[in-house]
Amino acid sequence: MKSILVIGNGMVGYKFCEKFVAKEAAENFKITVFGEEPRPAYDRVHLSEFFENGDAKALEMAPRSWYEENNIELITNERVTDIHRTSKTITTINDKTFSYDYLVLATGSSAFVPPIKGVEKKGVFVYRTIEDLEGMMSFADALKKKNPNAKAAVLGGGLLGLEAGKAVMDMGLEPHIVEFAPKLMPRQLDARSSKVLQLKLESIGLNIHLSKATNQILGDETITGMEFGEDDVLDVEMLVVSAGIRPRDELGKTCGLEMGNRGGIVVNNKMQTSDEAIYAIGEVALYNQMIYGLVAPGYDMAGVAVDQIIGKSETLMPVDIDMSTKLKLIGVDVASFGEPFMPATKGNSIIFEDKTQHLYKRINVSLDGKTLLGGILVGDASDYNMLHQVYLNGMPIPEDSAQLILPATEGGAFGSALDLPDEAQVCSCESVTKGAICSSITDGGCNNLADVISETKVTTGCGGCKPMVVDLVNETLKSLGKEVKETICEHFEYTRQELFGIIKVKKLKTFDEAVDACGKGDGCEICKPLVASIFASLYNDTANKEEVIQDSNDKFLANIQRNGTYSVVPRIPGGEITPEKLIVIGEVGKKYNLYTKITGGQRIDLFGAQLKDLPAIWKELIDAGFESGHAYGKSLRTVKSCVGSSWCRYGMDDSVGFAIELESRYKGLRSPHKFKGGVSACIRECAEARGKDFGIIAVEGGWNLYVGGNGGATPRHAQLLAEQIDNETVIKYLDRFFMYYIRTAAPLMRTSTWLDKLEGGIEQLKKIVIDDSLNIVKELETEMQDLVDAYQCEWKQAIENDDMVSRFQHFVNSEATDDNIVFVPMREQKQPSAWN
Repeated sequence: MKSILVIGNGMVGYKFCEKFVAKEAAENFKITVFGEEPRPAYDRVHLSEFFENGDAKALEMAPRSWYEENNIELITNERVTDIHRTSKTITTINDKTFSYDYLVLATGSSAFVPPIKGVEKKGVFVYRTIEDLEGMMSFADALKKKNPNAKAAVLGGGLLGLEAGKAVMDMGLEPHIVEFAPKLMPRQLDARSSKVLQLKLESIGLNIHLSKATNQILGDETITGMEFGEDDVLDVEMLVVSAGIRPRDELGKTCGLEMGNRGGIVVNNKMQTSDEAIYAIGEVALYNQMIYGLVAPGYDMAGVAVDQIIGKSETLMPVDIDMSTKLKLIGVDVASFGEPFMPATKGNSIIFEDKTQHLYKRINVSLDGKTLLGGILVGDASDYNMLHQVYLNGMPIPEDSAQLILPATEGGAFGSALDLPDEAQVCSCESVTKGAICSSITDGGCNNLADVISETKVTTGCGGCKPMVVDLVNETLKSLGKEVKETICEHFEYTRQELFGIIKVKKLKTFDEAVDACGKGDGCEICKPLVASIFASLYNDTANKEEVIQDSNDKFLANIQRNGTYSVVPRIPGGEITPEKLIVIGEVGKKYNLYTKITGGQRIDLFGAQLKDLPAIWKELIDAGFESGHAYGKSLRTVKSCVGSSWCRYGMDDSVGFAIELESRYKGLRSPHKFKGGVSACIRECAEARGKDFGIIAVEGGWNLYVGGNGGATPRHAQLLAEQIDNETVIKYLDRFFMYYIRTAAPLMRTSTWLDKLEGGIEQLKKIVIDDSLNIVKELETEMQDLVDAYQCEWKQAIENDDMVSRFQHFVNSEATDDNIVFVPMREQKQPSAWN
């Protein structure tokens, strides 16, 4: 048997082994793998997840038993020190010698540590291995015991630097990102998209410092700060260096292989080095004068090396390497593909930007407008997979190419994922095509997404292709007449509608009860808020009951703003308010120095409240007769009204009175998404009722009731449900409509989308709500009345419970406030200080 030695047991080294043992020729070779770390290969792409669970095993690419089962000798905790090319042997640090027929260098890279004075001090870490993370966590724990308000900096604002920033946040330290360049992610993003990303990251608590050149690390033996200039110092007690990577190419240098001028072992398109018996793959390999730091090219290199060794000499690395990538950085979508930066002489750029939603989309198209050349997405990368495929496959684009990035229109600009050519590479990490995915179902016997993943390994790399894979699997199953079931997440193998029914029948009351009875694991950021919403929709549980499973806004019963302060929005039903209550709001705004604004929904919004002040502000408002306006919840926001027949000469009914009645009835009602209402006293529609989830317009003989409308980025007129009905019938139909929507809608689905997807549309809804075709209207009415009767004001509930009040403080172990919040004057009021 011929001997293959693989030096390096990272992701690419493991992938070489996995691809090799899948070949029939593998039985003619003996593979030995050397790993410098004490554990088998693990997933560095998702390294930050270690902070969430501390489970190194969960990151393993494969257990030790996998190597044994495939006749691979795995030697860990053993560094290779020398390669002897003449004798075809290698030597390890323990003076052990191994011979080879083929040698594969997969040594990867190490963290680049700039030569900054003082960088060797205690408290300075690199972000590269599980051992690095364990050291950081131990140091952070000791720091927080001494100083609950300790600060930590990350040197580097690239991909890994922002991941490290998330790690610092997860450790409970105040995070600061320090970047030499004038923008974040300088290799992937243009200036405008980088600014949008910066604003979003700052809004969730990261402090960003750009154009900073670090002169030295301050402190004696332990870091106390970073100096950028004579009077420019950042006080921090911990530093994580994430300033780039350097190839681990020392073995290539010492054995005389051809090297790049700036490092890396030179390889050809067969992944061979200057020695035909030695291959280099992954981040140690210099191909096309480039080091490729993404996992997908590394996996492709591994596949080429495998085929070359077993004799399939026709397998070569392509000349052009696709560097497109999609990531979720600290919960923020970031993606770039093709040519993200492009000179005007080559094509035109189309940009969509919405700073209020922290969205930026840019596509670059050819001068003739027929070809997509690349693009950048920040904040919403849901269209990345299709855009990437359009770019890769040279697919035609709409005549108005702006449709590719503008807010979704009916039917979208792309069509079905099944329209892609079979050779389209959907999963670049594992080189899986659209044809392979579909044929695994049509010809291979796969019946669901899990089967396809097991068969093809699609989505098991970075995971960025999963949305498109889900679409392909679902569409293929539907084309075969098979049932498609979209589950909530890996912890609950049910749709929201199914889980709603199970929780209702079993009378489950807590998240732990739900996951024990019909789920698995500990839950995630998808299923926890969803289950909380179901409890609220069934029992009118407030967000205070299990605050740990709520979204951040629900947890604190207020909307967090871009500088970390909160807004307070008391309910003002129908927009009707007494002078006395107006005075109270003015006094509260003045006392707590809050920015005050009348909203588009007939309420008064108070901005800039610090977390610790929320209970006190709520108490003053509650004492004056106010209650929570639920501006933070997936619940009723407002019922907007015109002035109505009380004052208006055109008014045909009391729109204000009816709006107050409806808002008072449905206040606090939790649902799959937020919903809004409007009541207009005549067809002049001053309340814009037909742009709401439910709208009521006065006509001769009563009210016309409309449902399923929507404003915002995808405006939709509400559709007529019933004509010329009285107040009592309006409420009856609305009770039925809301409860049926709550029972059957998918998570975060607005009523307009839900109605579009309802088979039979508005006519089917009329049969259910008005004609009782399902024989459930009495049940729906009873359920709604139970929720109305169970209503409690969340603000009042919170301030009357000492345990609940204790969560409204900036720091867990201190009563100190956040002294980094800075305001500046604006039109006789104030606003958060602008970011540099």
